[in-house]
Amino acid sequence: MLNLGSGNTVIKSKLIGRRMFLITAAKAIVMVGLVGRLISLQINQSTKYKSLSDKNRFREWKLAPERGVIKDFFNIEIASSEPLYQLHLVPENSKDLDNLFVRLKAILNITDKKVFYLKKVIKKQKPWEPVIISENLDWSEFSRINLFLHELEGVEPIVSVARTYPDNSSAHILGYVSQISSKDLQTKKYLQDLAVPGMAIGKTGLERKLDEQIIGKRGYQRYEVNAYGKRIREIKIDEGQAGKSFKTTLDYEVQKFTNELLKEKAAAVCVMDVYNGDIVSLVSSPTFEPNEFVHGLDKTYWNSLIKDEKKPLANKALSGLYPPGSTIKTLVALSALENKIIKPLDTFRCEGKIELYGEKFHCWEKDGHGIVNLRKGIQRSCDVYFYEIARKLGVDRLSETAKRFGLGKKVLNDFFEEKSGVVPNTKWKKKFVGQNWYLGETLHSGIGQGYFQSTPLQLCLMTAQIANGGFKINPRIIFDEKNDNLRNYLKYKNKNPNEPLPNDLIVSNFDLQPLFKNQEHINLIKDAMYSSSNEPGGTSYSHRLENPKYTFAGKTGSSQIKRFTDEQREAEVKQISLPYKDRDHALFVAFAPYKNPQYAISVLVEHGGSGGKTAAPIAKKVIKKVLERHELRRNTNSQIGENV
Repeated sequence: MLNLGSGNTVIKSKLIGRRMFLITAAKAIVMVGLVGRLISLQINQSTKYKSLSDKNRFREWKLAPERGVIKDFFNIEIASSEPLYQLHLVPENSKDLDNLFVRLKAILNITDKKVFYLKKVIKKQKPWEPVIISENLDWSEFSRINLFLHELEGVEPIVSVARTYPDNSSAHILGYVSQISSKDLQTKKYLQDLAVPGMAIGKTGLERKLDEQIIGKRGYQRYEVNAYGKRIREIKIDEGQAGKSFKTTLDYEVQKFTNELLKEKAAAVCVMDVYNGDIVSLVSSPTFEPNEFVHGLDKTYWNSLIKDEKKPLANKALSGLYPPGSTIKTLVALSALENKIIKPLDTFRCEGKIELYGEKFHCWEKDGHGIVNLRKGIQRSCDVYFYEIARKLGVDRLSETAKRFGLGKKVLNDFFEEKSGVVPNTKWKKKFVGQNWYLGETLHSGIGQGYFQSTPLQLCLMTAQIANGGFKINPRIIFDEKNDNLRNYLKYKNKNPNEPLPNDLIVSNFDLQPLFKNQEHINLIKDAMYSSSNEPGGTSYSHRLENPKYTFAGKTGSSQIKRFTDEQREAEVKQISLPYKDRDHALFVAFAPYKNPQYAISVLVEHGGSGGKTAAPIAKKVIKKVLERHELRRNTNSQIGENV
């Protein structure tokens, strides 16, 4: 007889054993999982959780880098930095933003409009990205914030640095700084690892050109806080590294002097060393206040700038394009001599106008200048003489000479606001206008009108290269004591007048590039410019400086804005009688001193009328100021020392 009970017992025993095994295995798996997780947390992810723990215990704040200093030639700071007190907020560190803003309104008198703006900013960006509540606190506000800091969760007072400028005389060439925009971060790779809330970068001028080198390295503050976020102790401060400083070729005293002369005028002045291209002064007027841009521009001030018809934001010296007018007659004459179109004593009769295919081309002197040769043509600025020369020369050969002397291309490197201008020729017109060139346009080009467009800086370079004897120079605004080959060459020539080596070989030894075929032609132009400024009948004779130490040789010019009608010409209407916007631009270029040229200058006064009456008097005063400081400049340059 079978025992059914024992069989059931065996089956139950096996079932229980299997279940126990599964339970034990499950326990083992759970234990292994727990142990693995503990190992992962304590070993593999220890750094992560230590960082999270430290984040609750420590606070770290990035500090904006300090920009390098920009100095003038005499080591005077023309762009520097000063301490700045700011208030930042990290939204994720504040539990109640509404309550926080209520407290801040009471402490700092922040307006409801500002609070509304800050809340909009917070919504747009990541919660851990700092927001600037106040960018420029005074000391009493900064102290008050620190007193109540334990009540202001997520708020951080920051001691930073801000750009500062002593005045606005160099505003256009220095440019200005302003806060980083999203576009800046996209287009400028060097900012991606540097960007800090409240950080300013160069937007125009030298500040923009030198930005990557001058910007410096950011620092940070690290300190320990308690459970309420109150600062317990400072752990570490890394102040970062200031950016590279630069010494320029500018003379701050001349900048201020020139800026004062140009007050109330839309004008520009450029002064350049004729041997090494050092830009001694570059002023555009009216100017603006660069310090206003550093902390966020006031809307009222911004509107006043953009609505001003004299365009204070435009750097007229670099980006202003004007017909060069009669200042270009020096190059027309030089080109004609170099191409053997005329001889110095060849003459033309000026009777006040000439006719070509039924069109009248007038001279500025209604009754004409009579018999005119090259010297008298430049001295009296006779239009008819240069109509005749231009007609024989042709625009293509004139264009070649003008480009060789610096017109039609940028003078400085990496200034995004600088314009190239226009030097027209037959190919240019066909390409950009889609028409053939006409002879009448050649006559207009011969007196610097028509399609010609130049900047005051280009005219200064043109004059400098005539003054130095016809050698190419590369203008610069960042100081470099090594680039003085041309001055050394002329010094060598003066000491060795009987040097047996051929002239071109000596020139090559000094790595110079002559712009002439016959240097005697350059000397003829210089002599004619002297007569224009220093002999009776010259267009700038009344503004001459008789002291040989300051005597300059110059050329006046007027850029016509609106063509005179026959009625106005017959009535001999003066420029001063015309509405401001209808008056010619006044121009003047010169070099000084005549017997030993050192500096070239160009002056432009928008709607100034006559170059001889408006631009030449300004040039006279600036030239005297520059030459009075010449010895000081040369002595400073010859001193041996470490460059900034």
